[in-house]
Amino acid sequence: MSLLSVKNLQVTFNTEAGLVEAVRGVSFELGRERLGIVGESGSGKTMTGRAVLRLIRPPGRIMADAMTFDGQDLMAASEAQMRALRGRRIAMVMQDPKFSLNPVMRVGAQLMEGLRQRDHVSRAVAYAKAVAALDAVQIRDVDRVMEAYPHELSGGMGQRVMIAMMLIPNPDLLIADEPTSALDVTVQAEVLSILDALVRDRGMGLIFISHDLRLVARFCDRVLVMYKGRIVEEIAAKDLLHARHPYTQGLLNCLPRIGGTRGPLPGLDRNAEWAM
Repeated sequence: MSLLSVKNLQVTFNTEAGLVEAVRGVSFELGRERLGIVGESGSGKTMTGRAVLRLIRPPGRIMADAMTFDGQDLMAASEAQMRALRGRRIAMVMQDPKFSLNPVMRVGAQLMEGLRQRDHVSRAVAYAKAVAALDAVQIRDVDRVMEAYPHELSGGMGQRVMIAMMLIPNPDLLIADEPTSALDVTVQAEVLSILDALVRDRGMGLIFISHDLRLVARFCDRVLVMYKGRIVEEIAAKDLLHARHPYTQGLLNCLPRIGGTRGPLPGLDRNAEWAM
């Protein structure tokens, strides 16, 4: 049984210049697996992830023939029902911890805030759960990090804190939006190892949004390739480097290669039919 089912998802924005279609007719199924979504900036990757959580606000509008999570109709759910799902059963790690963590609150207070307000547990219990979450994402010197402010952490440490915050309620689905884009390759590998263990050991479903095709090919099980709000190709991750769609091939050809020529990278010749 699918954990998440999305059929004909559309996200539109009414602007002074007219209607902008950010996501157009996206459909996919997700089990307890690692699903990658790739494409250029502006292709609709993040909007798709946010739409699942119903985080698109006016003048944005979400429409879908069906969008269900573990049998629950997300399109028919009230805002109170969505608040009960967000964080507790569906969590989202945003792209940059600098903009997601409160700069004037200590890390520990931010990790415990949801537990205290949502689950009404004591401070001691909340503290223990926060420490356990930091341990799960391989943070050393946990007591120091709990007392630190976000600006005192490195980019990799901040990203781990964000992942720990989302994991405290033990969600069934994690949406990770470019979780490694600002990290060096060593820290990137560590974060991916953490996410991989969470999917494998906890049985979570993972939507991994990225622009890095090589990384997605190594890490994910399946891949959706998006162009101008549409899915132009769905392919097994192991076959991504041998994709057949001209757009996916164009993205792959634009990647620099070690030992390749020193000339300019090839451009992407676009076809109007890809957006139809």
